[in-house]
Amino acid sequence: MMRYQNQHVVVLGMAKSGVAVAKLLHRFGAHVVVNDKKPREEATGIEELEALGIPVICGHHPEDLLHPGVALVVKNPGIPYEAPPVQQALALGIPVVTEVELASRIAKAPIIGITGSNGKTTTTTLVGQILKEAGLGVLVGGNIGTVLCSLAEEAGSDQWLVAELSSFQLMGTQEFRPHIGVLLNLYPAHLDYHHTMEAYLDAKLKMFANQTADDIAILPFDQPEVLAKCGELPAQVYYFSKTRQVPRGAFVQDGVIRFTDGQGPSEDIISVADMTVPHVDNALAAILIAKLAGADTGSIVQVLSTFPGVEHRMEYVDSIAGVKYFNDSKATNPEAASRALQACQEPVVWICGGLDRGVDFQELVPVMKERVKAVIALGQTAPILLARAEEAGINERIHVDTVEKAVLAASQLAQPGDVVLLSPACASWDMFPSFEVRGSMFKDGVHRLKTSLA
Repeated sequence: MMRYQNQHVVVLGMAKSGVAVAKLLHRFGAHVVVNDKKPREEATGIEELEALGIPVICGHHPEDLLHPGVALVVKNPGIPYEAPPVQQALALGIPVVTEVELASRIAKAPIIGITGSNGKTTTTTLVGQILKEAGLGVLVGGNIGTVLCSLAEEAGSDQWLVAELSSFQLMGTQEFRPHIGVLLNLYPAHLDYHHTMEAYLDAKLKMFANQTADDIAILPFDQPEVLAKCGELPAQVYYFSKTRQVPRGAFVQDGVIRFTDGQGPSEDIISVADMTVPHVDNALAAILIAKLAGADTGSIVQVLSTFPGVEHRMEYVDSIAGVKYFNDSKATNPEAASRALQACQEPVVWICGGLDRGVDFQELVPVMKERVKAVIALGQTAPILLARAEEAGINERIHVDTVEKAVLAASQLAQPGDVVLLSPACASWDMFPSFEVRGSMFKDGVHRLKTSLA
């Protein structure tokens, strides 16, 4: 980081990553300016930065913010590349990165990077818990929890730095190199940001761009179309699969997850029936990462058989009158909802719907036929989802306008042995500030229902 001593750096976007990276660069002697188009009263962390002598400009992007004397722009991952200051920086030849890039430059600890369209948080959380159970030093952050550059300063060379990474974060990397890089899956998502699936995949594949033969790349064997686009990677490649044996990696066979290093016989790890992890592919990836990071099998089994889940991700809420209620509010696309429905072995009363992004949900009709007994829809996409439910032959179809009404309607339709599942298949922003708020309202509704029946 000495390369930025006395250099001029612009940080675009406050949020927690912007504040963290501004402080980091300031400590390394850079002349930092922070800019956020939000009004000053809506931004957080301003006083903290200004107390350090870091200028903060809010409410607009000044025309003279970017100039040839600026050495680097660090942008909030969510800021699109079409944003005027980003375009201006690129036109001037100024590198534009995300804080993940800076984290990788200062990290003494080897990095485990985990990305994918679905399952990132669960897999990242599992890996962190397994490595901790195995007595290995580990810090977990990135797209969840603590900003990665803050952890990178703290982590020692004898620890693992486990990072959940979004395509937005990876797109802004140049030298980033994880020792273990993982692509869980790839499905259409964030196309309003990336515009094409090719660009979305290119961003994800930056995970592996700087790896060498000393590093490890982990890929989804059940997505051959993704493997084909990965090409020949420089790292050692391992795979995971729910459906067949892999040349090297983790796979399911006869209901048991097995690991093979590609040399000797495979090792039995755990029976699928003994796991509390709802999605087998997340468990497979976590097992593979943990084995390659040095965790013992006993620690892996202990965590996978007791894992309580992650909030808003197939989170068990409660049982009422023999009906189980699950909060999967993080399922913000059809593929995530499909995975949730397939994870349920019981008949499902499905609560769904949200922001309309032009998706027709046709791909959900087969799994609806197989798993769903009733559909309760809300939000902008409710009419579309109810139409798909009719195509699937589902007779019980209800349109509601609040989560609380959805919970009440579900309780009236569900029978003992059923599951009520909130898995919206849509983003939340038509009705809620975030998927977390949506999920919390669902949980509150379930708890109020239980209290009313007590």
